[in-house]
Parts: sequence; structure tokens; C-alpha cells
Amino acid sequence: MQFIAKTFQGLESALAGELRDLGATAVEELTRAVSFEGGREWVYRANLELRTALRILIPIHSFTCTNEKELYEGVRAIEWRNYLSPDDTLAVEAVVNSTFFNHSRYVALKTKDAIVDQLRDQFGQRPNVDLKSPTLPVQVHIRENQCSVLLDSSGEPLFKRGYRIETGPAPLNEVLAAGMLKLAGWPMDVPFLDPMCGSGTLPIEAALMATHTPSQWYREHFAFQKWKDFDQALWKEVKNEAWANKEKEAAPIFGSDIHPNAIRIAQVNAAHTDIQHLIRWEHAPLERCAVPEGKGLMVFNPPYNERMPVEEIEELYQMIGSSLKHRFPGYQAWVLTGNEKGMHAIGLRPSRRIALFNGAIPCKFLKFELYDGSKKFKKEAVD
Repeated sequence: MQFIAKTFQGLESALAGELRDLGATAVEELTRAVSFEGGREWVYRANLELRTALRILIPIHSFTCTNEKELYEGVRAIEWRNYLSPDDTLAVEAVVNSTFFNHSRYVALKTKDAIVDQLRDQFGQRPNVDLKSPTLPVQVHIRENQCSVLLDSSGEPLFKRGYRIETGPAPLNEVLAAGMLKLAGWPMDVPFLDPMCGSGTLPIEAALMATHTPSQWYREHFAFQKWKDFDQALWKEVKNEAWANKEKEAAPIFGSDIHPNAIRIAQVNAAHTDIQHLIRWEHAPLERCAVPEGKGLMVFNPPYNERMPVEEIEELYQMIGSSLKHRFPGYQAWVLTGNEKGMHAIGLRPSRRIALFNGAIPCKFLKFELYDGSKKFKKEAVD
């Protein structure tokens, strides 16, 4: 079977690496997506285990179209009774980048019409639309005159892991957090620290990753569980196999924040997992947070003065640069920021820059090697 795993721009390589590690074949990076092949069990496995995927889509038909009539006929050519009955519900989402079609909502409407009209002609009854929890979520993608119809096996996007109970201001998306950890190349045998942890997403994702806990273990439902061909026995087998790889212990993981309510929220969220005992939370600013001895990895997401207003933004980033330089020798630090002035105010030269998006905000993910007075630690730093 062929699949399309959607992700955020900039995380394609991380997602492709995950798929190869899990054993997928024909892995190919696309724009904000990765295509791959696997057996039927991959409908379940990819949804359950992938950390950097937003949705798992299954292509079922493609055709050319330049007008609404060709679109309608192309969609209607699919045998929809294989996927849907009149008693089921559906929802259609369209993604359009074409000179022939201007409105994604209209494309979605025509696609829906083609599906329900076919079933009504066959059964004398048509399925209803349910935008919140449909039996069959359908996506239609049009790029110029090429149209692809895909089934969305995930339903709600996969960043909804099931453990986030409360949020603070400007929470970090779980898929983005996991992608940052993958891009940073955390070897998981050295301490991990997020000194501006907010609602705790990075430390929690780090603990899930270090213990090989499936990313969606705490999620209750996926779209594929409503499908006609859902195989309960195979689903149980996939879950048991994933759980058998779980580790009980991990390297020390630390989350700290200057705001006491952020730490409270982080603890509440972590409490809805079984890895909360692996994370040490601390109410402290970056200048005074605990620093695990030896080498380690820091990954954090300071305010940008966008969704979370900050006075004296350059002073904040100057403090970050000074703290990194003087308090964390032997560490490797990765900082995600969408503030250009703040980026320069850090005052340290990044050894790597990766372009990412935090929501709609263009960001840079910056890597800093932190040496103890000289570059003698360079070869020993976390890779």
C-alpha cells in the first residue's frame, strides 16, 4: 500500500528518518509530506508510532481535471460503496493550488456531491456530512490539472496526543516539539533540559521518545477505527508490538520555567502519562535553573514577542546568550526563535540554522556548541 504522511515544513527529513527506522519502504520526501509504502498494518502503525506526522493519508485515485464537470466525474468514478454506506457520515477537505480552480471550499463541495450522488443512485439514500467525527474523512488535492483523492486515516491531527489537558499562552505543537528533538539528534543517553518549558511539551515528548512510548498511546480514537475494513485483531497486534519495545527508564529529563503556573500546567499534563516520574520540574529562571553535570542537550523555545508579548526582548535574548555561555559548558543548545533581533542579541555564533514554522511564524532553529573556555570539547559534544 502507498501512504502519504503529512508534516510541517522543515520536518520532512525527520519524518523520513522515522519511517526508515520503523521499516517503511520507498520513503520519499515531498513538500510538507513524506510518501512511503508498507503492508496493511501500516495504517495502524504509522498513526500509533510516528512522532513527526500530522496525518496519515491513503491515496485511492488520481486523474486530470480542468473544470468542475471533470472533477465531479473523476470523483464519481471511484467505487465509494467500498468505503462508505448510506448510514455512514463523511467530511471532505480540499487543498487547491491550481489556475483552473480558485476556491478550495467549492472543490470540497463538488467532491462531496459526487460521492453522495453515487451512493444515493445505488441505495436510494445518501450519507450525511459530519465535520467533527465523520466515518470517512476524505481529502482532495488539486495541483494545476492533477487531482488526487485520499482517505484520512487519522481523523483529528496527530499532534493531539491525548495527554495535553491544560495549555498556557503560546503552547508548542507536539509534532513540532518532537521534530525539534529529532533534528537536534538527541542520543537519549545524556541529560535533556528545557529551561523555558511552558506547558511541558518538550520534556514530555522527550520522555516519550526516550522510553520508546508510542506517541499516540494516550489517544482514544482514530478515523480508521470506523472503517468497514477495520481489523480489531491486527490493531491489537500492532499495539502490543509497539508496547513491547517500551523502556522503563531514561536519562535525566528536566523542565524549568520562570512562571509557577507554567510548571503547574506541565505537571498536570505529564500526570496523564505513565512517564511523569522521569521528568524533574523546577520553578526557576534560566539564570538559576539546575544544570545537570557533564554533557547534555538543551532545546527550548523562548518568547518571540508575537503570541506572548515580552518587554525588552533584546535584553531577554542577551540574558539567554550569557547564560548559555557561562552556565552550560559541555552542552549543546538548540533554540527556536521567530524574533530576528533576539536571534542576533544572543551574541553566540550558531553552528547550524534550520528554517521551521511555529504556526504561521517563520522561525530559525539554532544550534550552539557550548565549550568550556576553548574548543577542546568540540569532538566530545553531543552530536
